[in-house]
Amino acid sequence: MAFGILATGAYIPRLRLQRRAIVDANRWFAPGLSSLGKGERAICNWDEDVITMAVEAARDATIGVDRNDIASLYLASTTFPFLDRLNAGVVAEALCLPEALSALDVASTQRCATSALAHALRGTDSSIVVAAEHRRTRAASAIELNAGDGAAAVVVGEGEPLARLVGRAHSTVDFVDHFRTAESEFDYQWEERWIRDAGYMTIVPPVIARCLAEAGLKASDVNHFCMAAMVPRVVNAVGKTAGIADAVIADSLQALCGDTGAAHPLLLLVAALERAKAGERIMVVGFGQGADALLFEVTGAAAAKGRLGCAGHLARRREETNYSKFLAFNDLIEIERGMRSETDKQTPLSSLWRNRDTVTGMIGGQCSVCGTLQFPITRICVNPNCNAMDTQEPHPFSRKTGRVNSFTADRLTYSPDPPACYGMVQFEEGGRWMMDFTDVEADKLEVGMRMRMMFRIKDVDAQRGFRRYFWKAAPAEAAEGSA
Repeated sequence: MAFGILATGAYIPRLRLQRRAIVDANRWFAPGLSSLGKGERAICNWDEDVITMAVEAARDATIGVDRNDIASLYLASTTFPFLDRLNAGVVAEALCLPEALSALDVASTQRCATSALAHALRGTDSSIVVAAEHRRTRAASAIELNAGDGAAAVVVGEGEPLARLVGRAHSTVDFVDHFRTAESEFDYQWEERWIRDAGYMTIVPPVIARCLAEAGLKASDVNHFCMAAMVPRVVNAVGKTAGIADAVIADSLQALCGDTGAAHPLLLLVAALERAKAGERIMVVGFGQGADALLFEVTGAAAAKGRLGCAGHLARRREETNYSKFLAFNDLIEIERGMRSETDKQTPLSSLWRNRDTVTGMIGGQCSVCGTLQFPITRICVNPNCNAMDTQEPHPFSRKTGRVNSFTADRLTYSPDPPACYGMVQFEEGGRWMMDFTDVEADKLEVGMRMRMMFRIKDVDAQRGFRRYFWKAAPAEAAEGSA
């Protein structure tokens, strides 16, 4: 038994906005953006955010992992939906992690994920580190084209690790390359050349050198170099200064999903572990008000089957060319949503607390007398041949798949992405539920379609700024793998 990385997971939203669509829409104002118009960036659907992506990445990472063994959860992001509510607590309840869990939000720097991972690796208990980012950007900006939405998760603990830590080094300095305050909508960026020369090139190479020295290794011993940077070509420049060859620098995934901010170092680590061989070494660097450098040695242990990981989620994609939809989903333009959108959506917090197992954890029931499954849980068994009282035992439904019994594509009901698609889902092991669908095309829905559960935003109380979460059904073939 050894301590190290036991499992990894990822989540990249299915929608991929073509950068050419952004360039074409803004060419009249910013023709200089044309050079950034290649490839695509991952964008959240209207019902996705940091919390929902974190849940999906963690579900991917914990396939084959006993969640009851997890003692700590770290959620890293600079774009949390709640400023004064434990975002990690929502993730923990959606995953049905033990109530005795220690959960922590880690924020305020682009290296918060690598710092959280370094902290988890100092312990002895099993932990899961999840990072997710959903940045709002100004229209016609370079960051709008270069950024992307996504999440990654790493489980650490005792067992047969995929990789073990062999070296680490850190630096903390108040170097401000960009910033955002509580009153700011968007990041304020400073000049790129100064960030490169005074920031990355000055701060990162010494941290890399100290990390290698601790491990007793040379730069030539690194087989995969994972570092995220929004400044073009800076990773290669840092690698050259540190003695790391261009050949071992990991693909930035820029053309496929964009830079996922605080989540990107972990996403690159997940991608590297998917292709690394036993004995190879992976260095991960996080930059932001200093730097973290973590060096891992791959053991060759087999990853659990069934997970999508980075490669699987990159393949799970739907091309999007509607730039206006992206702006509307992120409230970057004000559109007329109609009177049907004006209903008061206040959430009774007392009711949310009492029903949290059903709403957040999607816990149903199983009759201890006849074995019938049902959702939601009730005092009376729904089996007409049983009808036993108070025999229901908690049973998780979020990991189940089902089939569409009936469906509706409704253009009268308000939806941020019409039509609103919903229907009756019959779970394959028993139980049924009328629920919203997500990540579907109305013209492709059909009775018998196999569906799985995904944690999403149910709706937003715009008057009070509160988000309600619940589970929705998505085509299983488009999201196979997560549990």
